[in-house]
Amino acid sequence: MKRTLPVIIALMSLSLLGLIFFQFIWLKTAKQTKQQQLTDNIYITAVESSESLMDIVMQRQQLEIGQGGSLEDERVKAHLFNSSVMQTLKPDQISSIIRKTMDKHALTNVSFEFAITDASPTGISVSSKHFDNLFLDSTNNTRYAVELNPPAGSNLENITMKEYLILIVPNQDEIVFKEILWFIMGTVAFTVIIIAAFWISIVTVLRQKKLSEIKSDFINNMTHEFKTPIATISLAVDALKNKKVIEDEEKTAFYTQIIRDENKRMNMQVETILQASLLEKNQIEMEFRKFSAHALMNKAIDNIRLPLQEKNGTLDVSLRASNDLVMADEVHFINIINNLLDNGLKYSKDEGVSLAIATENTGKNLIIRITDNGIGMNRETLSRIFEKFYRAHTGNLHNVKGFGLGLSYVKSIVEAHHGNIKAESTLGKGSTFTITLPLIQQQTN
Repeated sequence: MKRTLPVIIALMSLSLLGLIFFQFIWLKTAKQTKQQQLTDNIYITAVESSESLMDIVMQRQQLEIGQGGSLEDERVKAHLFNSSVMQTLKPDQISSIIRKTMDKHALTNVSFEFAITDASPTGISVSSKHFDNLFLDSTNNTRYAVELNPPAGSNLENITMKEYLILIVPNQDEIVFKEILWFIMGTVAFTVIIIAAFWISIVTVLRQKKLSEIKSDFINNMTHEFKTPIATISLAVDALKNKKVIEDEEKTAFYTQIIRDENKRMNMQVETILQASLLEKNQIEMEFRKFSAHALMNKAIDNIRLPLQEKNGTLDVSLRASNDLVMADEVHFINIINNLLDNGLKYSKDEGVSLAIATENTGKNLIIRITDNGIGMNRETLSRIFEKFYRAHTGNLHNVKGFGLGLSYVKSIVEAHHGNIKAESTLGKGSTFTITLPLIQQQTN
């Protein structure tokens, strides 16, 4: 797993980067295609518009010739030469013809400006309202110029004056961008989804790896915790088979007590695991009653005094809270205090063990602080101590036993009492656990 995981992450990352790269290439190609398509459609519009304009001019000139004129008449020729689109049609008519042609080529929402200009140096022209402003801005706008000529072979070929239709489409890049906006949004959305799926997959794999490690540690710890009492019971049973021991009532009682104690120890370990399972399923039953927190804490303090004396340690008790009435489950409340005091003792230094327990009131809450001068915890350990099955690394201390369920149990029970718990610690100096519980007045209001 350790070797394959980096390979899996590397391959998935490479695949993701490749997918993003090809999506970028696809979007770039789509933009170029749309841009070319827009350019072609606008140019076709300009050409067809010029043809439509010339058709109208030809129809009117043909009408004049049909009313008595002759192409052989010099006066008629001069009149036809001077006739032009700009003289025949008004700006609104020209604009209407161009708009109809643009609509025909799916350019309905594309704005434009136009001008009709001749080939003279002065460039006299008929133009739309904003043509001059757009004509000067060649950076953001695209121009299309088409010569206005009668159809080849017509009677007016080479007779009418030369004119040009200039069509300007502003912000052509913006038009293209709007057309592919849905493609971009879709690509971004699916890319985000893929990245999220990739991230979730990596987190899940790492979590499974972590759970696998926790499972292995838990099995190892459980094996060790059960192996010791089983071995002790086995030795005691073997000793009881000895005739000399059987005849000695004092030794028989001694070995019987060892079996009883070790059996009780194993039962407590099994009960701890079962309680953790029930807590996870929210199936543990609690009997909340009105209690003095100090009275319950004193019971837990009595339990820790003997083990503390064996280590020549001290316990500073400062129960200063004026109001200590809480709704609590007696057994579990005592257990959480026992667990915290026991942890302070287990993770203490070899000499000079010092524990402290104190209470105070803050607003409508009871504050309980349990402090030790033990080995302390680093930042990583401090952030994970309430995780189920997690056990802090104790360096050279190999005598600390357990399943890593104690603090997880404490946190669950505190939260079941509608309170919260936090931990503070300095590596090498000790730790402080602070429990905040609501007083009865707060619960009854």
